[in-house]
Amino acid sequence: NSRGASSLLKDSIPITEFSASGPFEGHDLLRRGFTSVKNELLPSHPLELSEKNFQLNQDKTNFATLRNIQGLHAPLKLQMEFRAVKQVQRLPFLHSSNIALDTLRGNDECISFEDILNDPSESEVMGEPHMMMEYKLGLL
Repeated sequence: NSRGASSLLKDSIPITEFSASGPFEGHDLLRRGFTSVKNELLPSHPLELSEKNFQLNQDKTNFATLRNIQGLHAPLKLQMEFRAVKQVQRLPFLHSSNIALDTLRGNDECISFEDILNDPSESEVMGEPHMMMEYKLGLL
């Protein structure tokens, strides 16, 4: 027989690859982080997804309208300006107001929920400035 013993075993016994994915997989904290029940929940209200994506949907509508009125160059220029303004941030330990982005979107004269109660995820957290900068620059 020209086939070796290893090929006979391979043909007769199904060998599955040994990987971390399977029914008895352990959660890898280093690669995936802590599990959160909040991330796995479905939206509690039908309008929740619509409200989360409101700004994105409004931008798409504005770009489509702008393209129909002024041509292709106008939304491309505006998207380029949005991208440039989003890159300008304060130091990691200081809160950035993104006033330039609000001005481009026309939200600078509107009073919204974030202006009064502020988003808890963007709360000002004063940590050790040197550690936060080293983390952002990838030195840690």
